[in-house]
Amino acid sequence: MDVTTLILGAGAAGMMCAAFAGPGTLVIDHARAPGEKIRISGGGRCNFTNLHTGPDNFLSQNPHFCKSALKRYTQWDFLDLVDRHGIAWHEKTLGQLFCDGKSTQIVEMLRAEMARAGADLWLQTSVADLRHDGARFRVTLEREGTRQEVAAHNLVLATGGKSIPKMGATGLAYDVARQFGLKVTETRAALVPLTFPEGRFAPLAGVSLPVTARAGGASFDEALLFTHRGLSGPAVLQVSSYWREGAEIALRLAPPGLFEALREDRQRTGRVNLSTALARHLPARLVEFLGPDLGLAGNLADQGDVRLREICAVLEDWRLKPSGTEGYRTAEVTLGGIDTAGLNSRDMQAAGVPGLYVIGEAVDVTGWLGGFNFQWAWASGFAAGTALAAQGGA
Repeated sequence: MDVTTLILGAGAAGMMCAAFAGPGTLVIDHARAPGEKIRISGGGRCNFTNLHTGPDNFLSQNPHFCKSALKRYTQWDFLDLVDRHGIAWHEKTLGQLFCDGKSTQIVEMLRAEMARAGADLWLQTSVADLRHDGARFRVTLEREGTRQEVAAHNLVLATGGKSIPKMGATGLAYDVARQFGLKVTETRAALVPLTFPEGRFAPLAGVSLPVTARAGGASFDEALLFTHRGLSGPAVLQVSSYWREGAEIALRLAPPGLFEALREDRQRTGRVNLSTALARHLPARLVEFLGPDLGLAGNLADQGDVRLREICAVLEDWRLKPSGTEGYRTAEVTLGGIDTAGLNSRDMQAAGVPGLYVIGEAVDVTGWLGGFNFQWAWASGFAAGTALAAQGGA
């Protein structure tokens, strides 16, 4: 069977690429349904983009690489597509856009765009062999117990990274990239909870509060969630992309103006227990947990300004050393990937390998939490798709 373009992966980037690549496009995926990560994202409502998307929201060995694609297909372009399909949406926080209904609306929208473009989709199909004969890519596909060879002028790697292996994530894109001489940077789990030994925070499991989390030079003001295994919540997921083994993270637990608030409390109700006073501003279970380390004994009235400042200083810069992360099992994305040095930033084509394109999470471009990784999928998919359409697949 001959096709113009074969896209490996029917996720966000792969389907987006197919919607623009033109006729003669075949998309294959091993899953039973397309867009599985779209379906589960955002609690089933899909955080499909972010109003504030820009190059600074992405990590890469080459921070400039993502600029071209993001500029040519913006969050406003995708929002226009969503509106054209009549999908209701809302902004949650920090520019994060979600469907009012189910995330499957985004999948259905992309499938409709693929159908309009004349692209075919084969599900429950896996790659058994892949090579290039000097003129075309020849890919042996296994489908419904039978094998079939597909010859393609163009091959697009859109299989994502290693995150959430229970959904079938593998390193296929990296293996194919290496096969054709492309380098792959170090990969690791990102946007992932941090773990600590011996159930250190088990007594606090379920406690949540707004914090400022810092690691690796990055800082995020979002929510922290204590778990039986360690720390999670948006703030921790964000800094996990910057944290490295053996390093500390810093948490500002104290709400703004805590010292001044405690001084005012001392004036009004100074005879109250210090722990009780502090629990007016922080979760009571957290205050109880930190009590021995902070030396929370006596009444608030008995604490001078110096002592209050000491307590606030700890709460403003609580240093912790995680033992690790929960790994790819719960990671939202993979940090690192196929080296951008071997790719054209305008059309995502591999240098020295005509017809080979890499898009989405497989590329060494990783976004922050909050819809940024989906926007990279849309933008990189559009870049490759429009380039393929422009050259007519030849």
